Amino acid sequence: QVQLVESGGGLVQAGGSLRLSCAASGRTFSSFPMGWFRQAPGKEREFVAAINWSGGSTYYADSVKGRFTISRDNAKNTVYLQMNSLKPEDTAVYYCAASRVVVPTTPKRPDYWGQGTQVTVSS
Repeated sequence: QVQLVESGGGLVQAGGSLRLSCAASGRTFSSFPMGWFRQAPGKEREFVAAINWSGGSTYYADSVKGRFTISRDNAKNTVYLQMNSLKPEDTAVYYCAASRVVVPTTPKRPDYWGQGTQVTVSS
């Protein structure tokens, strides 16, 4: 079993930055592909970014490419999402997710989810 706990959300002005962290429990974290998703009010959960088990491959939604960076530290069982040049449309609850095998690039793929952290970007 894997438990995921996100942190780092908050309120920021447009153009600002935030770094989200996701701490994972379990000895097998380093073998799991990881991802970040977000869900805005009244909208479906959507893919944001993902990373393979080693950190050697990363994937991004077009809407965040060039602004967000996903990374991981397997020694610390933690995955990060650095968010720069934030826009009001980035406002959402951000969820960390883990998959046993396949890199989670759609909401159907993860096997484990965190509880989410709110990110609010004011204009």
